Amino acid sequence: MLNLLVGGVEALFDYIAKHTITCLIPAFLLAGGMVTFINREAVLQHLGESVNKLKSFSLASIASFLIAACSCTVIPVSSGLYFAGAGVGVAFIILWVAPAANILALTYTGSILGSKMVISRVIAAIFMAFVVGEIMTLFFKKDRPIETPVAQVEKSEGIIKGKHLVLLILILISLLLPNYLVQKGPYIYKVVVWGIFTVIAFLYAFLKMPREEIKGWLLESWWFVKIIFPLLLLGVFIVGIIGKLIPETWIHQWLGNNSIKSSFLATLIGAFSYFATMTEAPFVDTLMKMGMAKGPALALLLTGPGISLPNWLAIARVFGIKKALVYVPTIIILGTIVGWFFGNFIF
Repeated sequence: MLNLLVGGVEALFDYIAKHTITCLIPAFLLAGGMVTFINREAVLQHLGESVNKLKSFSLASIASFLIAACSCTVIPVSSGLYFAGAGVGVAFIILWVAPAANILALTYTGSILGSKMVISRVIAAIFMAFVVGEIMTLFFKKDRPIETPVAQVEKSEGIIKGKHLVLLILILISLLLPNYLVQKGPYIYKVVVWGIFTVIAFLYAFLKMPREEIKGWLLESWWFVKIIFPLLLLGVFIVGIIGKLIPETWIHQWLGNNSIKSSFLATLIGAFSYFATMTEAPFVDTLMKMGMAKGPALALLLTGPGISLPNWLAIARVFGIKKALVYVPTIIILGTIVGWFFGNFIF
């Protein structure tokens, strides 16, 4: 029992040390900014429920490839866009694709596992994205929140005012650039990159924006922190305990072929674990060297970073339990099917 608790605490400290500053803080600030500054009506014109799904789903999928975020970091971004007026299908496509198949993770996967695995991951992620978007829209198209934490600010005729767009871009840079620029070396290098652009963002805000707007933005950001962060910590602690319970000999016995059962088990490992973006590739590579087949490997590559126990606990909190109960099983089922199909017919 003590060993399990130590595993949970170690996972918790590692998560706080390596993800809170450079990942979650800018993600919360970005989410609060989107809710506060983006013109809801303009969002509805491009990404709302009434927009052609081929158009809105495609835009969401393409944009998501450029967001190097883990399954937890992407929640404030996705929910911020959702509360700004985006359709539920669009929000959950971003929630899925950004961690499951962002360009940074794909590049790293290719360097470790080869181009065929990368291409398979892209195709599978896009297929799953459109299915997820369609299912979530089918179930929850009319289930928009009655009240949202949208600040009362003056909106321009466009989607966002120029000064607000610059601020969001600076925050986005502080979120993405540490991962893109610092792929090796001590974590403090990422903190330095994040710190430089965060200081620039706040200096810009204080020079260009009224104090009331800044206050509204920070209050909205704090709203996301309050409802998401505690659950993320709880989920990470539980994941650390689970990690101590899985023996290595189990891998070859249960994940060593391309059966439905093996892909399903690999998907479950991903669903109950936590992978920061890019960490899934070396982990899967290690499991493949221990005997894991390629089908289950692809399933784990997708679901490992795409969903996690902290992720779906936070989704239930932010989007509602019903949406989490539809989204998570959908990903597990799709991940199982994709792993089985690619393992038997592609690889």
